Amino acid sequence: MTALGFLYPGHSAEDDYPRIEQLLGSDIRVDLVHTDIGEDAHRVDALREMGSAERLAEGVGALRLSGAEAVVWACTSGSFVRGWAGAQEQVRALARTAGMPASSTSFAFVHAVQEIGARRVAVGATYPDDVTALFVDFLRAGGVEVVAARSAGIVTAAEVATWGEAETLTLAREADAPEAEAVLLPDTALHTATHIPTLEKDLGKPVLTANQVSVWEALRLTGRRVNAPSLGSLFTREPIVQV
Repeated sequence: MTALGFLYPGHSAEDDYPRIEQLLGSDIRVDLVHTDIGEDAHRVDALREMGSAERLAEGVGALRLSGAEAVVWACTSGSFVRGWAGAQEQVRALARTAGMPASSTSFAFVHAVQEIGARRVAVGATYPDDVTALFVDFLRAGGVEVVAARSAGIVTAAEVATWGEAETLTLAREADAPEAEAVLLPDTALHTATHIPTLEKDLGKPVLTANQVSVWEALRLTGRRVNAPSLGSLFTREPIVQV
């Protein structure tokens, strides 16, 4: 049994995680601890505070007791708003506090893009324009070429959590570009666990979503690979990134 730990801000699309655990169909346990979201706002100052070391440290004890072997800060915007160097320091501090390997959803996207061998991507973000731009900057700092980006302009995670497959598919279609080799949907407040096959079939290319890549990243940290076609191309390809 491999136990994966996640720190998840507030309550939005956390039910994606038990769904993903079921879809993995293996000896994988997903343990999720909620962190205090503070102000629910896709605004840079609020997002920086959401991912503060103090807030993350509060959830680490419960994950250690669960037997988690690695921890992922399952919040994309709460990491990339700090920039590449700031997000690295956030993860290093989390690893020191937790006493286990650590990462975040932002880094998971960079590693997942490398894993599927994509060079150019499109981004479909639920965020306002300024926050989306920071995610694009983060990806570029990680060596990912972003050829198109679309912002839905949603301010709160609570509103994002109300979206279903239709709204998510519309965003992915609007974000896509012919030259993009994959489409990224970077909000962990967005329910996507059961939509990925539909998204990939419609767009005809890999689709990477926040909760999907977060779980994949935790598996990567523990040296595990699981073949799970219902979770999309990311979970079916031969490894490109070396663990």
